[in-house]
Amino acid sequence: MTEAVVPRAYSAESIKVLEGLEAVRKRPAMYIGDLGKRGLHHLVYEVVDNSIDEALAGHCTKITVTLNIDGSVAVEDNGRGIPVGLHKEENKPAVEVVMTVLHAGGKFDKDSYKVSGGLHGVGVSVVNALSKWLWVEVKRDGKKHKQDYKKGITQNKLKELGTTKKSGTKVCFHPDGGIFDEIIFDYNIIAERLRELAYLNHGLEIVLKDERSDTPTSDTFKFKGGLSDFVKYLDEKNNPLHNKIVTVKKEDTAVPVDVALRYSNTYNDNILTFVNNINTIEGGTHLSGFRSALTRSMNVYATKNNLIKSTKNEKLTLSGEDFREGLTAIISVKVAEPQFEGQTKTKLGNGDVKGVVDKAVYEGILDFLEQNPSIGRRIIEKALLAARSRSAARKARELIRRKSALGGSSLPGKLADCSNRDPAFCELYLVEGDSAGGSAKQGRDRRTQAILPLRGKVINSEKARVDKLLSNNEVQSMITALGTGFGGAEDETGEKSTGDFDIERLRYHKVIIMTDADVDGSHIRTLLLTFFYRKMKGIIDGGYLYLALPPLYRISQGKKEAYAYDDNEKDLTVERMQKDNKNTKINVQRYKGLGEMNPEQLWETTMDPERRTLMQVTVESASMATETFQNLMGADVEARRSFIEKNAKFVVNLDV
Repeated sequence: MTEAVVPRAYSAESIKVLEGLEAVRKRPAMYIGDLGKRGLHHLVYEVVDNSIDEALAGHCTKITVTLNIDGSVAVEDNGRGIPVGLHKEENKPAVEVVMTVLHAGGKFDKDSYKVSGGLHGVGVSVVNALSKWLWVEVKRDGKKHKQDYKKGITQNKLKELGTTKKSGTKVCFHPDGGIFDEIIFDYNIIAERLRELAYLNHGLEIVLKDERSDTPTSDTFKFKGGLSDFVKYLDEKNNPLHNKIVTVKKEDTAVPVDVALRYSNTYNDNILTFVNNINTIEGGTHLSGFRSALTRSMNVYATKNNLIKSTKNEKLTLSGEDFREGLTAIISVKVAEPQFEGQTKTKLGNGDVKGVVDKAVYEGILDFLEQNPSIGRRIIEKALLAARSRSAARKARELIRRKSALGGSSLPGKLADCSNRDPAFCELYLVEGDSAGGSAKQGRDRRTQAILPLRGKVINSEKARVDKLLSNNEVQSMITALGTGFGGAEDETGEKSTGDFDIERLRYHKVIIMTDADVDGSHIRTLLLTFFYRKMKGIIDGGYLYLALPPLYRISQGKKEAYAYDDNEKDLTVERMQKDNKNTKINVQRYKGLGEMNPEQLWETTMDPERRTLMQVTVESASMATETFQNLMGADVEARRSFIEKNAKFVVNLDV
């Protein structure tokens, strides 16, 4: 345990220099993840994180992010302002050091910032290095200063612009189009992250403005309820089991803990964890402490109040899995020196955090249940139903497991397997319908491509308990073919669950959903995506899930033929053929389903690794993904209608 540190004055001496900036432009992906949409938006988050650090330190109440018409982004806060005094080691203004030296900033001096965010701590200097231009304006100590940069290189001395009664920092930058694949910022992606930050920092006002059109838009995010409002936002459409939200807040420790949770009448859990505002998607010691405390406190309460009543024919024990069914929870901790590990460096490894979270959550939940006994009874009753479902699921799972033992006769009868046994070279196509499955089986490369036809629409994982899922024939076939098992082998507390999912047993390193390019196909694709996201998320996280993109049209003119994947491509292809040969008729065939293609056409357009297009499935934001699946596949009809109406303009596979 470390003692709490009282921050001293934030001055030029607070800025610690760790290393130079030379390699950033040469290998930018090393610092921001990638050069696509994710890396581009990370630039905004890195600048915003500096302002959030000021808020965490108690010096900032408002942050404004503006998407400018020229493609640049401005981030302004009303914090203390980056120090402008001379940095003794670097012999230049401290603000210039922050903007031009990698890993330089007050967050490395724990006397200035007790805790700080930023996913990698790379600093705003990386944003500067990857920008065509950037300028910073500082209001501090009654004066206003400004400095300009190009591609990370200082263009002028720090200029004093006059006096001011305000304080704060404004950074405006334009990403370098020579580095990024695209430099157009997505308003919705930024809004989702800023909303999340506003929930995590209750009372902080974050404004997002879009000045890029004739009708500028803006959103203001400010939530007095903090995590309680976050939970409401995530589960309000799920028919909550109780209105009052369970909150746990412990700030008088070395690791401040903030937790909010509520149960709904659904069958999936949604637990989000954060460390210093970083979304720890791989969990870690704070999640482990929460899970342990949740299971222990609920069982203690149920036993004390005699709420678990077993019979001769049924002896029930409640596990952590039962207490997580229908749970929406947010866990946020502030750690002075976080240690991250895991595949994406977003798993907390600090051992002392587990005990702090465990103690705080255990005491907080017990106290809440004692004061709200009616809510406590409802939660335990739901957990008992989950336990009975788990018992039925175990039997179904054991049946599937017996079928899943490796060997030809154990695999689903309708699976046309590939001859290669190395998962790295094997692909499994999940194909809609027997007709398309037949064409795929004939057109495939039998060495590396396996085909599993699926009949009808897969059961909705958003509205079915696990025992119902496991009794579904199509779900059984997928689990058996994939070989991974289903659910989790054990949670982070070491507690066994009914699942036995193991990504190491995955038999194919490309699992490809191939459905018709129409409304029914889109629905089946969404059902399958829901299934993988809710029940086999490890396949998505591992980068093994893909969507096939079959063509909508076949266009022929004499012996020439071409395929189009949307209406625009069809029109361009027809126009080109007309120019090349005006005297020969052009035939346009619209495919209503994969089954209309013969094996050669299906191979050529959708399955040939040399010519096909696959879309890898990733999850950019867990909260956004959860909300989308709830809207599309949940029980709230009004929410689904509202979602469709809001997003109708983005639909590309509309079958009229």
